[in-house]
Amino acid sequence: MEPIIIVLIILVVLVFIALIKTIQVIPQASAAIVERFGRYTRTLNAGLNIVVPFIDSIRNRVDLREQVVPFPPQPVITQDNLVVNIDTVIYYQVTDARAATYEVASYIQAIEQLTVTTLRNIIGGMDLERTLTSREEINAALRGVLDEATGKWGIRVNRVELKAIEPPTSIQDSMEKQMRADRDKRAAILQAEGVRQSQILTAEGEKQSSILRAEGEAKAAALRAEGEAQAIRVVFESIHAGDPDQKLLSYQYLQMLPKIAEGDANKLWIVPSEIGDALKGLGGAIGNFTPAGGGIPKPSTPNREAPPID
Repeated sequence: MEPIIIVLIILVVLVFIALIKTIQVIPQASAAIVERFGRYTRTLNAGLNIVVPFIDSIRNRVDLREQVVPFPPQPVITQDNLVVNIDTVIYYQVTDARAATYEVASYIQAIEQLTVTTLRNIIGGMDLERTLTSREEINAALRGVLDEATGKWGIRVNRVELKAIEPPTSIQDSMEKQMRADRDKRAAILQAEGVRQSQILTAEGEKQSSILRAEGEAKAAALRAEGEAQAIRVVFESIHAGDPDQKLLSYQYLQMLPKIAEGDANKLWIVPSEIGDALKGLGGAIGNFTPAGGGIPKPSTPNREAPPID
């Protein structure tokens, strides 16, 4: 009985192994290559798949998701004979699991070498300045070449990015000095422009202030002149309205004589001829009020020119 039990156990184990090899579960976004006696048979897609045990075998499992592969820095010579190190990142996706398995031994290594050689061809036709400012152009050219070359491998290159472009240390120092000089130049220009604008605004303000001040002084002078003219007009009208006689005018002349003689610089002053006539009138008026036989003589007519007053 024991040999029979051992045989049954062996059969059960073989059946279990056969079931395991018969049922193949492929995850989503994956594919498996099936070979029968070493020859490609079919590609298993995601889900539950049945294969012939001990006859069919799984050669390769391929991830169909988009992959990101960074490549180490590669030295590249520019058109002006400068060596720059460029880091690249490739975004690719396997579209044909069979071609990716049988058309190329290692598509990752193939993509890396193709990227390096293509990058050297592209950068070799550019100088350093253009290389640093033409990343989009380089990315587009590199992606076009890679996508065309990897199509037969069942690979689609979705995107190529230059992660870093590092020129030589001496060139970096020179570029840093140039950028610092440009920043200092722009700062000096901005400062000079600010000073110029400030001076323009200050001059404009002073100009406006002078104009307003001159306009104010002109208006004030006009108002003063108008006031004086009005006062003279009122006085003139009042005098004519009062119809003053010769006696009042003579009295006003006498009151004005001390004011004419005021001041240290008045060494010589001229008496108008009208004052003589006024004095005559005033003397006549005084004579009329003097009693008969009085001793006050009539004043004589003064000279036209009085002696200088010391």
